[in-house]
Amino acid sequence: MNDRPAGAAGIGRAGVGDRPVRTGVDVTASTAARYELVPAPRLSVDAVARHSGLHPDTIRRFVALGLVDAERDAAGHLVFDPTAPAVLARIQRLRSGLCHDYASIGLVLDLLDRISLLETALRGRGTRSETPPWT
Repeated sequence: MNDRPAGAAGIGRAGVGDRPVRTGVDVTASTAARYELVPAPRLSVDAVARHSGLHPDTIRRFVALGLVDAERDAAGHLVFDPTAPAVLARIQRLRSGLCHDYASIGLVLDLLDRISLLETALRGRGTRSETPPWT
C-alpha cells in the first residue's frame, strides 16, 4: 500500500515487492539549493561594452531580445558571465557576415549550440562524423 497521501509527488511504493514506482514529479531535485564554493566573476554592462566594443544600450537590447544571457544583481543592475563578450562578437560576426536580422541570429545561435553539443557527444562516444567540424 502507498504510504504517501493522495497527490504526493516523488517515488512511492506500489505494494508489489520492493520496487519503487514513480507516482509524480520528484520535486527534491528541482528545489534543491545550490551554493557556489567560489563566486563566479561577473561583468557589468560597462565592462562588457569595453571588452566587446559595443554601446551599453546595444547590449541591453541584445539582452531584451534574448541573444545574450544576463542576470540582475542585488542592486538590480545587469551582470554577465565572463563569456558574454565572446557571445557578442559571435553575434556581430553573424550580423555582418550573413546579413541576418537579430531574430534569425537567435535561431542561428541556438542551432550552432545544438551542433556543438552533438559533436561533443559524438567525440565522447569515440565516433566521429566524416567531415571535420567547420567552426
